[in-house]
Amino acid sequence: MSDGWRWDGDALVLTLRLHPHAPRDQWVLDGTQLKVRITTPPVDGLANQHLLRFAATSFGVPLRAVSLLRGKTSRHKVIRILHPTRLPKTLALSMQRPDGTKKTTAKLVE
Repeated sequence: MSDGWRWDGDALVLTLRLHPHAPRDQWVLDGTQLKVRITTPPVDGLANQHLLRFAATSFGVPLRAVSLLRGKTSRHKVIRILHPTRLPKTLALSMQRPDGTKKTTAKLVE
């Protein structure tokens, strides 16, 4: 397990720091800390909406499968992704399931 993520059954729970108004959308692994850079500015909840859409696209799930658990007005967020079908390559090697036998059925993507 990492400080940045944990498996909760078939759901992936991510604890991250959001960096809004970045030049591009990007997942960043800094040691065990997970950071997400997104292009949207932190205005009127737009950054949260963009984060959820980016996570849904990155993990291959519909938007309804991604929820913000904590951090509505903070840069520190906790999101839950139900049944991810793929993992961003930046994160995939570290997101091993607790039993250690299988990383996930999700495919790696660039």
